[in-house]
Amino acid sequence: MKIRFTPSTLEKVERVISEAGYIMRYERGTFQSGYCILEAKKVVVLNKFLQTEGRINTLIDLISDLKIEPDHLSAESRKIYDEVMARPELNTQEA
Repeated sequence: MKIRFTPSTLEKVERVISEAGYIMRYERGTFQSGYCILEAKKVVVLNKFLQTEGRINTLIDLISDLKIEPDHLSAESRKIYDEVMARPELNTQEA
């Protein structure tokens, strides 16, 4: 998947997480990796000082860690989800 670091791409990736039942918040804080997951409340908190590219990369990395039911996603979000999950970097981490 060729990722374009645009606000439109960011919205699409955020929509995947939102449709999975997670609340997206942008806050300031001392996040080691740029994000924090409050799993019990299904809240994803990203460092608000990340630029668009950093936000997209962080969210894409997060998607593989979150509990997402692909069947509950809209067609467009499912396409984005499938493209993210098919990325070679993710497959080498699991092996």
